[in-house]
Amino acid sequence: MRHVPNAITVSRILLIPVFVLVFLEPTPNRAVAAAAVFGLAALTDAVDGYIARRWGQITRLGKLLDPIADKLLVLTALFLLVDQDLVEAWIAIVLAGRELAVTGLRGVAAREGIVLAAETTGKLKMAAQVVAILLLILDEAVPSTLNLYSWGIAILWVSLVLSLVSAAQYVRQFVTAVLPRNGAHARSS
Repeated sequence: MRHVPNAITVSRILLIPVFVLVFLEPTPNRAVAAAAVFGLAALTDAVDGYIARRWGQITRLGKLLDPIADKLLVLTALFLLVDQDLVEAWIAIVLAGRELAVTGLRGVAAREGIVLAAETTGKLKMAAQVVAILLLILDEAVPSTLNLYSWGIAILWVSLVLSLVSAAQYVRQFVTAVLPRNGAHARSS
């Protein structure tokens, strides 16, 4: 039972190639299937975290794997949407850059023994990205009168703003928690 949350996280990573294979040939039926696989993979993010907290099974491996799985899933979907000309490349690049920068900050902080906690803004960013991606994928499968593409792009813009705000919050945490500690180390040397 101790490894269930991590197994769920690994299943999210294993669903990514399935999602890619289904998404690559866009047809209405495949769009529904791709959205279902993506949605299931995204749902595992909530499930693994809930189980880990509920059962007291939060592990170092889980803390490492969970955000990596999230980033792999979302960035894979965004790059596929760029390839299908559904999302502008610069948006995916900015979102990917944010993820790399935050991951780097968290890595440096972890080396100092400091955990940069996830903020609510980051969780809202992830939720907005998932909803936007699902809408953009499903646009192919529903009548154009629903205009899922426009809704998906609008929500993706919201996620972009949330992403930048969240990145600023991580930088603030890093500056207040890690830099003073390094300054103290430098003075004592």
